[in-house]
Amino acid sequence: MENHSLDDAALDRIFRAARTRNAWLAKPVAEQLVRAVYDLAKWGPTSANTCPARFVFVHTPEGKARLKPHLYPTNVDKTMSSPLCVIVAYDTRFYKLMPQLFPGRDMRAVFEGNAPLILETAQRNSSLQGAYLIIAARALGLDCGPMSGFHPTALDATFFPDGRWKSNFLINIGYGSDENLFPRNPRLPFEDACRFE
Repeated sequence: MENHSLDDAALDRIFRAARTRNAWLAKPVAEQLVRAVYDLAKWGPTSANTCPARFVFVHTPEGKARLKPHLYPTNVDKTMSSPLCVIVAYDTRFYKLMPQLFPGRDMRAVFEGNAPLILETAQRNSSLQGAYLIIAARALGLDCGPMSGFHPTALDATFFPDGRWKSNFLINIGYGSDENLFPRNPRLPFEDACRFE
């Protein structure tokens, strides 16, 4: 039987040897590469192809200055020194694009007016899409520093004043330095995290 697995070097790059970075090399990330990361990540599955995630790539000095006041103090230096920080957000009206994203069925009607389903779908699937973005970035040679240490209400007021988009979490992206790396923490073994039924 043919083996379709990625080789160990690729698996190490994406998972086993990848680290959450806290310091960055002074090397910019080209816009073309950012676009390539998104174009890879966008193929990850979401419920009914809802694709509710929205990504704001904060990279200019002006954008960083707007972001800085909303970060927890422990996240300021690593974010300000990263080439870019992605605000992973979700569109609270993602369902309006369902005719385009799921043309075979009227999925817009499933969501419209159902606030709990909209929120649950947006939060869960934007989290998935943020994870796909991390995997895509690592696969294309970048390093990531995902984090949730920020003030979402204040950040949303600054970046999304119309209230349609809501922030979920942040990801610093660039070329990581080994400086300030924490010791690698253990993960749960299969027996503690999984079961067959």
